[in-house]
Amino acid sequence: MSPKSISIFISSLTISFLTLIPMKASAQFGKKKVAIVHAPDTVPLFNGFAISADLLGAGMKILGDYGQYEGALRVNLRDRYFPIVEIGVGQTEKTDVATRTYYKTSAPYIRLGVDYNLLKDKHDIYRLYGGARYGYTNFKFDLMNPTVHDPVWGGNVDYAAHQVKSNYHWLEIVFGVDASIAGPFHLGWSVRYRNRLFHDTGEMDNAWYVPGFGKAGKSVISGTFNIIFEL
Repeated sequence: MSPKSISIFISSLTISFLTLIPMKASAQFGKKKVAIVHAPDTVPLFNGFAISADLLGAGMKILGDYGQYEGALRVNLRDRYFPIVEIGVGQTEKTDVATRTYYKTSAPYIRLGVDYNLLKDKHDIYRLYGGARYGYTNFKFDLMNPTVHDPVWGGNVDYAAHQVKSNYHWLEIVFGVDASIAGPFHLGWSVRYRNRLFHDTGEMDNAWYVPGFGKAGKSVISGTFNIIFEL
């Protein structure tokens, strides 16, 4: 190959190489990163409210020895948080067949708390939630027993305590479900663990039933079945 041919080959190769460089650079700069844009949450902070009534407590009162009539007002904050107030009246009037002990009370109570929607899709028409409540009641009760044994003089004596002033404070842990049935009509149920914080039952060691709490004690498990209208 002559020197002239070699020179022409090298020149052609150089020109080709220089031509490819801007093409490659242009291709690299032409690749743009695609940004993923999430749609903003358009649900307002205040997204309505709901009123409800507990059918389970009313059924217990009608069919059993104790129960409560309870209603609630719940606020919807962006379908995620649900502050709630529950107000009711707890009642019982019972005479124990074995001991002949008579117990009666009827008083209002209140619970304040918040529920949290646990579902990933918070805008679903169904909700699974967990929450907490603080409960309080100030009540009076009557207690009578005609067959108390006198340890000093012997024999049976009547024992009675009327309008004993009492109060209860407790904390509730709540787990529940809220299901849409049709339009604003919902049904829901909840399971509740109630733990007494502190109490005062006056001259008595303990009450038998506490409005809004249930049978008196350190803790109790209860529940609700609610009919709900969401607006």
